[in-house]
Amino acid sequence: MKELNKETAVKTVRPERIIQFGEGNFLRAFVDWIVYSMNEKTDFNSSVVVVQPIENGMIDMLNKQDCLYHVNLQGLDNGQTVNSLTLVDVISRALNPYTENDAFMKLAEQPEMRFVISNTTEAGITFDPACKLTDAPASSYPGKLTQLLYHRYKTFNGDKTKGLIIFPCELIFLNGHKLKETIYQYIDHWNLGEEFKAWFTEACAVYATLVDRIVPGFPRKDIATIQEKIGYNDNLVVQGEIFHLWVIEAPEAVAKEFPADKAGLNVLFVPSEEPYHERKVTLLNGPHTVLSPVAYLSGIDIVRDACNHEIVGKYIHKVMFDELMETLNLPKAELDKFANDVLERFNNPFVDHQVTSIMLNSFPKYETRDLPGVKTYLQRKGELPKGLVLGLAAIITYYKGGKRADGAEIVPNDAPEIMELLKSLWATGSTREVAEGVLSATFIWKEDLNKIPGLTDMVKQYLDDIQEKGMLEVVKSII
Repeated sequence: MKELNKETAVKTVRPERIIQFGEGNFLRAFVDWIVYSMNEKTDFNSSVVVVQPIENGMIDMLNKQDCLYHVNLQGLDNGQTVNSLTLVDVISRALNPYTENDAFMKLAEQPEMRFVISNTTEAGITFDPACKLTDAPASSYPGKLTQLLYHRYKTFNGDKTKGLIIFPCELIFLNGHKLKETIYQYIDHWNLGEEFKAWFTEACAVYATLVDRIVPGFPRKDIATIQEKIGYNDNLVVQGEIFHLWVIEAPEAVAKEFPADKAGLNVLFVPSEEPYHERKVTLLNGPHTVLSPVAYLSGIDIVRDACNHEIVGKYIHKVMFDELMETLNLPKAELDKFANDVLERFNNPFVDHQVTSIMLNSFPKYETRDLPGVKTYLQRKGELPKGLVLGLAAIITYYKGGKRADGAEIVPNDAPEIMELLKSLWATGSTREVAEGVLSATFIWKEDLNKIPGLTDMVKQYLDDIQEKGMLEVVKSII
């Protein structure tokens, strides 16, 4: 088996135009794969310098393979099964700013640098007042980025043609707004001056983005087969689903500089990220949250099997297309396409997604993902959405514990205060008290849901029906 490096595989040399904070699985299977696709299909002609955002990471492994690795995409694409392997060669080098700070800062001196992309986890975009401009480097990601921007500003004497376009990919709503605000905090904290602040404001741009691709990461169970297939000892293979979506809240001029859409990729440049964030939370996360307890209590353990089940599959379709979709404001054709893509993702033949793995923190998830849909549906239609309310009753029933009809032990797991609340409510033996008690838990919902007309009675009725008839029979009654 050959070692994977630039001596044994082809690695194209391209101009370094992208600084990427983060070397993890997601960025390599998503952003770097997108850059690779743009290089192949357009005249983008760019390579990526990876900066390790924390002291200990994976850049030694990357550099050992000359930053070459394979992306293994799996899933359904328009009904066709895909299981592809692509050698990605876009990372030119990888730096650790904690041991190579001079090389890190010199990135700011490269005139052709144009983009900064990051994924430093949700906790990465934070302001740390302990950071100093003289730190080598600053501990926080925004601190490091501010150091880099300030050095670029000084190197090029405030030349406004040397600004950078910045795409944060952290899973925070309006991540670009948050990052920009944090950079301003550092500019003020370090007294970097109004002229630099004006250069950052006018020459640089930080855009909010929404990223979507499930990336399981290194394929431990398949690695021997994959290495046999590719003929290389690649220890950085990264597995991801075929679906990808990158929504960037930026003007058309940015799309011309970053021509992902020209490469046939699902990258959208839009005036506002918000409706797409709402679409994802509502049509992907929302169905996940309610299908899981309904499927589990119906004796189904895998998301894919739930989608293909004669009865539960119809329930999922009802919740997505008849209820949640009715609460969104994007064009119907666009929503239909996204919902069908979601169903293909749920049906991924390569992923055995356990429904129980989705059920941790089910009540807070329902509060953010499904409750807005319940309220909007009631407002627009004048009645409650039965599928979504049944999903809530299923969560409440799941938290009762006990056994499923097939004898499997139901073992709910959640925050202690939620577990204690459900235990005490179910101990009363009254489904009315259970329904009222859960719906009045303001520490979950931030309001008393008993005030939503008809909700308490409907939840109570479904709790009774599930106890008496079993989950599947109740599902049948609403589809």
